[in-house]
Amino acid sequence: MSTDRYVSPLSERYASKEMQYIFSPDKKFRTWRKLWIALAETEKELGLPITQEQIDELKAHQDDINYDVAKAREKEVRHDVMSHVYAYGCQCPKAKGIIHLGATSCYVGDNTDVIIMTEALKLVRRKLVNVLNELAAFADKYKDLPTLAFTHFQPAQPTTVGKRATLWMQEFCLDLEDLEHVISTMKLLGSKGTTGTQASFKELFEGDEDKINQIDPMIAEKMGFKECYPVSGQTYSRKVDTRVLNVLAGIAASAHKMSNDIRLLQHLKEVEEPFEKSQIGSSAMAYKRNPMRSERIASLSRYVIVDALNPAITSATQWFERTLDDSANKRLSVPEGFLAIDGILDLCLNVVDGLVVYPKVIHKHLMAELPFMATENIMMDAVKAGGDRQELHERIRELSMEAGRNVKVNGKENNLLELIAEDPAFGLSLEDLQKTMDPSRYVGRAPEQVDMFLSRVVNPILDKYQDMLGEKAEINV
Repeated sequence: MSTDRYVSPLSERYASKEMQYIFSPDKKFRTWRKLWIALAETEKELGLPITQEQIDELKAHQDDINYDVAKAREKEVRHDVMSHVYAYGCQCPKAKGIIHLGATSCYVGDNTDVIIMTEALKLVRRKLVNVLNELAAFADKYKDLPTLAFTHFQPAQPTTVGKRATLWMQEFCLDLEDLEHVISTMKLLGSKGTTGTQASFKELFEGDEDKINQIDPMIAEKMGFKECYPVSGQTYSRKVDTRVLNVLAGIAASAHKMSNDIRLLQHLKEVEEPFEKSQIGSSAMAYKRNPMRSERIASLSRYVIVDALNPAITSATQWFERTLDDSANKRLSVPEGFLAIDGILDLCLNVVDGLVVYPKVIHKHLMAELPFMATENIMMDAVKAGGDRQELHERIRELSMEAGRNVKVNGKENNLLELIAEDPAFGLSLEDLQKTMDPSRYVGRAPEQVDMFLSRVVNPILDKYQDMLGEKAEINV
């Protein structure tokens, strides 16, 4: 690693090698050559004087890119595409004259961007499906474990640990729907010339509209796409980048919410993210077990959410058929958005896979609050025994306030049950009251909701993508 110049933490610390390769120079320039071959083959098939010998020569040097020649040429001409056209021609002297025929720089640049983003979206989908798979197992395992629910981070009617996980899953499922839609609608730019009018191809094919209309569909098929965008300026619409990064921002928002919940639960000591044997939580406080993975999810997620503004502003400020003020921004915002979301999903997978649950702590917290939540049931039992509903309601309100003061002011245990047992208006013994303290009585349909959500929503997704499952994430630091 270089220590005398800036190195991106996205590549050094967070993103996987697989995602990094998708946005690597090697992947880009190999794709350029595939596009030049697809263009030459299409032009040959439509009748231009291009020989099979020339095509074969291009294919023979498709992957052995002479980077040194391209780099030296770019120093002279200051144009990356023409430098690589020159370098490819040096390796393919017979095909030199037909490389990039009729095309503009955006033919390789923009089509490659779409191809790379599509491949990266598919990797994101694979990792997102694996996060759902781990969460599904977690939700099923803990669907019956009662826990305090919180509204406003104040104790509320109980839920279950598994039901809470379905809330995280549902947001990721919404993200997956958006992701699948964007993947299914990605199209290539095709080859439309300098301002999108295909004027160069009208010249090459002497005005033969039938042949010109076949160029884009044929290129799309050769590159594994269904179609090209029907119209364009010099570039594909930069709104495409906006749609893509908005999907990433949606995933980041869902991951951030889940990581915040886990951080709060870790503070309560109810759950804990993975903490390795030799991991150090604090340089000063040796006992600390900080939720650093969840914190990192939140940190990177905020970056992705804000990063989505870049393509939106770029799309809004393009002039007419194109301006070049998109280029430097795209080189940063699109790859970094993908590298960051890749790191986020790896962290999510790692955290959920190793999430530790502490049932006794959960039970302790729940039982400290349950008497307050059981008052409706207690009141009903007292009414059945002959009590007056309105009078009992007022007494429970008064006793609840007294028990609350006992907890908050005096720092003692919740003694609401004892207070009710001592009040003759209720006619209930402490033993009777304690029988109502079964937490499972107060979780409503939470376990059944988990079963229904898994069977109707999540399992069909996992069945659809079962060949992608089983992935584990390695966290570098």
